Amino acid sequence: MINRSLDLVVLAAGMGSRFGGLKQVSPVGPHGELVIEYSAFDARRAGFNRLVLVIRRDIEREFREAVGRRLEERMDVRYVFQELGGLPQCWAVPAGRTKPWGTGHAVLAARDDVTGPFAVINADDFYGATAYEALAAHFAGSPPTAADYAMVGYPLRQTLSEHGAVSRGLCVTDARGRLCTITEITQIEKSGSGAQFPTERGLRQLAGDEIVSMNCWGFTPVVFGQLDGLFSEFLQRHAGDAKAEFYLPTSLDALIARNEASVTVLHSADSWFGLTFREDLPATRAAIRELLSRGLYPDRL
Repeated sequence: MINRSLDLVVLAAGMGSRFGGLKQVSPVGPHGELVIEYSAFDARRAGFNRLVLVIRRDIEREFREAVGRRLEERMDVRYVFQELGGLPQCWAVPAGRTKPWGTGHAVLAARDDVTGPFAVINADDFYGATAYEALAAHFAGSPPTAADYAMVGYPLRQTLSEHGAVSRGLCVTDARGRLCTITEITQIEKSGSGAQFPTERGLRQLAGDEIVSMNCWGFTPVVFGQLDGLFSEFLQRHAGDAKAEFYLPTSLDALIARNEASVTVLHSADSWFGLTFREDLPATRAAIRELLSRGLYPDRL
């Protein structure tokens, strides 16, 4: 039994532009359950006892009514806001910037509400129960003040959409299962049994069994100070770019390169699936029905 208090930080501030709306409120279960409800169910069973939901202020009312109310019945829930103005000292929001700063900035928004070791997930991704069990086990053997982190990886082939290009963090590990590099790749599309993405030299092919990050991480609070410094560096280089994003995988890649963090790559026995495009809904609902038929979840959460 895990006695340490564990928090689950849920990144739910995405614009949903490719999906065509607020995808976090799209029902996938037989009684209108949301993807995030299954994530909370799995996390609670693994020993996570509090949710920290990172949202935008402009979706707060809709999110609380459609999502938060369901989760508050089961767990301690905190709301934090990813805002354009949440910048380090001496920085102001540049003219023309309208979108959030990215996943690294979203994690920073949760720093005042996280009390100890914590996991980070996307609100619209299903990771499976063993992902949370693996993260909880990692925390049990890791000092809460160390930069000893974890990431649950998934085979690339399993994370592609039939309906358009996606972005993934391509991982390279060493013989001990530690993350060596993680490279954020955009515009990845299915190609035969594998995938491909454009580069300056043309299309690069991927086999499909490469391990990628789906933003399922385990951190200690040490990471907040590290991300704060990296965010300042990011702003120095990209503050004038209205579309530049401070990616969490890119941040971890930098910390690893500087020998300032260690990341163990964990593996889940469960399949990943999620909502990138509205056309992904039928497949996600079918995947949930399959899990229910196997008795892995109750008919009503």
